[in-house]
Amino acid sequence: MRVLNNLQNMTVETNELILPKCLKIMQENLYEAWTTLVATNHMIQRIHQRGQKTQQLQNERLETSHETYKAEWDAFMKEQSLKQAAIDEEHNKAVQKLKEQYAEMERDLAKNAFL
Repeated sequence: MRVLNNLQNMTVETNELILPKCLKIMQENLYEAWTTLVATNHMIQRIHQRGQKTQQLQNERLETSHETYKAEWDAFMKEQSLKQAAIDEEHNKAVQKLKEQYAEMERDLAKNAFL
């Protein structure tokens, strides 16, 4: 009977004193955890937004650089094409001049051979 009485006293004490304390502490900690979670969520959103802005700026810079390099490459290739055309023309003139010289040398040789 005494054990039952002690058990009942412990149950009453637990229900009246310990449970309300635990409930109060849990509520306080839950509120603190919730406010920390909200603040953390806000910071993460800001960090994410900054990351997106940074990524967007990097993409824009990369696109601009790509376009600049492409334009420079196109200009370089056009210049090389013009240089190649000039060299080809110079080469063709030199070949034609050599053909004319050889033709004249053959004529001179033919004249000298008959003399």
